[in-house]
Amino acid sequence: MEPRGYRMVISTRQDFVTASALAERQLYTWLEAKHYDASALDDGRNDIAPNVTLDRDSSSGRQGAYTRWRVRETPSPEIGTWQSTLTVRRDHRDNADRTWLQVDIEHMPSSPGRAPTRANTPGIAGLLLDSLSAHDGLAAVKAKAAFIEPEDVQEVIEELCDEQRRLPIVIASVPHGVDADVWADGTVEHAYRHLSGLAILYILTPEAHTTFNKELEFHRIFGGGIRTYMPGVDPAWKPDAQRHPVMSRRTLEADVRRAARTLAVLPQRHALRQPLPAALATLPIQRARPRQQVHGSDVEKLSGEIKALYALLSEAEQIEARRSKEIEELNADLETTDRSAYELRGENEELYEQFQVAQRRVRFMQEELRKAGEYEAANCEPSAPAITYPETFAGLLERLNELPYLCFTGREKTTRDLDSQSVDNWLRVAWDALLALHHFARASAEGTAGGDFLSWCKSEESQAYPFPAAKVAMRESDTVARKDKLRRERMLPVPESVHPDGVVFMQAHLRIGSGNTIAPRLHFYDDGPNSGRVYVGYLGPHLRNTLT
Repeated sequence: MEPRGYRMVISTRQDFVTASALAERQLYTWLEAKHYDASALDDGRNDIAPNVTLDRDSSSGRQGAYTRWRVRETPSPEIGTWQSTLTVRRDHRDNADRTWLQVDIEHMPSSPGRAPTRANTPGIAGLLLDSLSAHDGLAAVKAKAAFIEPEDVQEVIEELCDEQRRLPIVIASVPHGVDADVWADGTVEHAYRHLSGLAILYILTPEAHTTFNKELEFHRIFGGGIRTYMPGVDPAWKPDAQRHPVMSRRTLEADVRRAARTLAVLPQRHALRQPLPAALATLPIQRARPRQQVHGSDVEKLSGEIKALYALLSEAEQIEARRSKEIEELNADLETTDRSAYELRGENEELYEQFQVAQRRVRFMQEELRKAGEYEAANCEPSAPAITYPETFAGLLERLNELPYLCFTGREKTTRDLDSQSVDNWLRVAWDALLALHHFARASAEGTAGGDFLSWCKSEESQAYPFPAAKVAMRESDTVARKDKLRRERMLPVPESVHPDGVVFMQAHLRIGSGNTIAPRLHFYDDGPNSGRVYVGYLGPHLRNTLT
């Protein structure tokens, strides 16, 4: 499930009364910009425009206080309802002495079968961040990006490693030879347009670039790229770098509007999936209270109350349908995660078995060398082919000329787009897959492969460039093969010398990644015995199947 709503959760050192007054003032400014009447708002339900209501509730006691505003806008029955909620909360049990603010924007379709419209970053988020001294752990949260100068590097690294941090930190670097202010105003500002309140925003100046990358050896930023650092950065652990995706300069400049939308996906998903702080999670559900009708006859008053109650019932049904849909989508995501966990467990078991076999072979060879008196050879460090991995999928495509037994016939744009979607170690897996395929393709061309690629991955011949057999599927399911719509997606290009139609059904594929909606795959066709090549017809997001 891709994120559809917007959520901002920040805190401030300002007291509850001050934070509430500032928040209310910015709420009024936001509503007036929409031409709504915000002149006199009381607790309960307020009609501030046709088909627009504002509900306000508040409470204070020994355990703290809160004030909450909820705006419901229904432009038309077909569009559905946009619901915006602003909450200011102070919990006296919170030892950090802070006031929490939460902003939620969500769309509720007119019918349960329709998908909600994605929420953009609301104007009130920027208004609040500009007026409040907002923080997330050690970091200040601003609507606009701040520059990282050399003297700021250590402070930013502390923010990256802060265990109390909830928001991602997004850092843009400046390309070599480009003025930092020009890059910030012309490119980065547009790329960050959807991130206010969702992330802490920085721009790394050229003067600070070397120091930053030296301190974060495994989490570096390349010239002109943007990196999203999720909470829990471990700068000393190389595998941790895989959790913090990089967007390349090429992707950024190719379509900055699309890049902006892509950059917002991970922070938006994180904001909606992350548990709320206890101070906010323990608040009661907001229930609308209709105003009593003071004018008219008793019958008119009763009729008005019945109409208001029916409207509240309709709202409750709408909210219940939305929550039901969310649970359904979360269950689907959970099933995908479980399936990915099973796949990973199978891959790990296979790798462990291969490791044990390799250990036994090494011990046997060492013993044989010692018996022959070759003690130095028995104890020397083994040499393995040095692998230099590409830094981006765009770079991977440029290096395919290093693999002459492979021929890439797919859409390069689809593969390059993975640079802005990658959230795991997909790039390394993809390159390992291509190296293994190339090694296999050469053997296939020479007639020594002894079977298909799956058999090759299980054999000793693949040890120089191994690839997990658990990630290899030589055929699609019968349903995919029979269903025209699904089969057509896998009819991928090859030279007419390979097939007169210029396409073949490439059902053999490799699992490059899993665990999200992208789950990239590599589809290939072995024509080694004929043309002496393996054709890679697709490297991109998972093609549709019976589960998608």
